Amino acid sequence: MGSFSNYFELQCLNLLFASTVYIGLKTADPTDDNSGGTEPTLATGGYTRIESIAGDWEDAAAGAIKNDEIQEFPESTDAWSTGATPLTHFIIMDAAEGGNMLAHGTLTTPRTVNAAGIVLRFPVGELEVTLD
Repeated sequence: MGSFSNYFELQCLNLLFASTVYIGLKTADPTDDNSGGTEPTLATGGYTRIESIAGDWEDAAAGAIKNDEIQEFPESTDAWSTGATPLTHFIIMDAAEGGNMLAHGTLTTPRTVNAAGIVLRFPVGELEVTLD
């Protein structure tokens, strides 16, 4: 059994994030097949995935790649989910709607969008993707 070198892993991360990706949210761990948790319905309450371009990411280092620009969702116009279900995970997709999940992770602080006027953002360096 073999494994990839550190150099190759960093090059893969850089290549993946050299194209446009879309950041979304989920109510639970999506797992590697994206079957877990629920993503808010697109266009409900103003929810949409964030379009993130190549320049929004730093060069991969130390086995990870991080956002190099603030990533911000549009201000909510209503609740993004029913009740007070918190959003606990992020997903990185290859399309604005539907598509394939490329990566996922846990939010440092779960957030609830249950009204209009809420803005969620990822400060620089808060989104981190590693090859495990």
